[in-house]
Amino acid sequence: MEITVSPGTYHGTVTVPPSKSAAHRAIIAAAFAEGRSVIGNVDLSSDILATIGACRSLGCDIIIEKNERYNTLNVDGGLSLSDEAAIDCAESGSTLRFFIPVACTLSGTKTFTGHGRLPYRPVDAYLQIFDSQGIRYTRPPGTNLPLTVSGKLQGGKMRVDGRVSSQYVTGLLFALPVLQEDSAISVLGGFESRGYVDLTVDMLRRFGIEIGVSGDEFIIKGSQRYQPRDIVVEGDYSQAAFFIVAGAIAGDLRIAGLDAHSLQPDSAIVSIMQRMGAVITQEDDTLSVKQSVLTGTEIDVSQCPDLVPPLAIAAAFAKGETRITGAARLRIKECDRLHALAVNLNNLGNQAVETDDELIIRGGIINGGTIDTFGDHRIAMAFAIAAAGAKSDITIPNAECINKSYPKFYDDLKVLGGQIK
Repeated sequence: MEITVSPGTYHGTVTVPPSKSAAHRAIIAAAFAEGRSVIGNVDLSSDILATIGACRSLGCDIIIEKNERYNTLNVDGGLSLSDEAAIDCAESGSTLRFFIPVACTLSGTKTFTGHGRLPYRPVDAYLQIFDSQGIRYTRPPGTNLPLTVSGKLQGGKMRVDGRVSSQYVTGLLFALPVLQEDSAISVLGGFESRGYVDLTVDMLRRFGIEIGVSGDEFIIKGSQRYQPRDIVVEGDYSQAAFFIVAGAIAGDLRIAGLDAHSLQPDSAIVSIMQRMGAVITQEDDTLSVKQSVLTGTEIDVSQCPDLVPPLAIAAAFAKGETRITGAARLRIKECDRLHALAVNLNNLGNQAVETDDELIIRGGIINGGTIDTFGDHRIAMAFAIAAAGAKSDITIPNAECINKSYPKFYDDLKVLGGQIK
């Protein structure tokens, strides 16, 4: 699907979709809990459907109730595996990295598959644990998927490099409490995206699991049992970031459904944009954003890497230079996002330079033209909002890639006055 977005202004109120990060965590916790959990306000993006499918592959029954816009999941928990399971993670890095240890709480053979760039995203932290515990696994030369694992994970003391992905820590935190042994996870070498692990610990505690936290060490008692819970998924700051930037560039928007006290790391978008000069106010669960004069700044995104695509667009319209640092991990996302952003910004007449772990953007105009999404949902959404302040239309091929996280994104832009055809 190809769309064209024309310059214009955005006005009105949009309610952001539910947090994908929170939904993944609630579904997995509910799948462990014997009994029924009800999870409300779930958006059936392709990533969330991958996690639902993974739960079903491990014996969990999930009934989807379709509501007016979002959905309610009735999760009858209790994971089981008689002999073998095939777990299709689609393109979801969260599903893959969360379910490798989750599935390995069960005996039997587990085969993980995926497509797109997922087979090339690293899972080394788990393979090192498997090697140390004598757990057998196979994978093709030069790639990580299909990954077939035979055997059951054991608890104990584990060390994880925190510079690659916090998802390794989250996956282990889901799995280790149900094992017989007590465990401890020590995070070494730095701890990027720490806030996502805090989000995991909070969700585990809501489902009755106790996790001890001391700095970058996590203490997990064995033989714990998840308890069923009813959860309503909060709004997603990762997706709200696009509307916050859109409002600051060319609009007067109200963005509803956001918890002002959220643990989501991407809630940092509010303070970052205010530092750039955006006029943002919050009342209860609603943010108001007005068209603003933005100024370039330096932004460390090591704790909130998913904010880089919308921040890059804000930087393109800001006065002066913006330096986005701590961004090396964006090179192993759905695409190499640093490269994708630099290529597209330069092709649209802006000035962007990528280094190993930085993106340096000189604010100025954005011309119209055709971008390359590189198959990445956040790249497509970023340049859709960029069109509001562009000199002419921006055309987005492969626009349907937004289905990975936000299937109704273009519909919401249209409600706000976006000119899309």
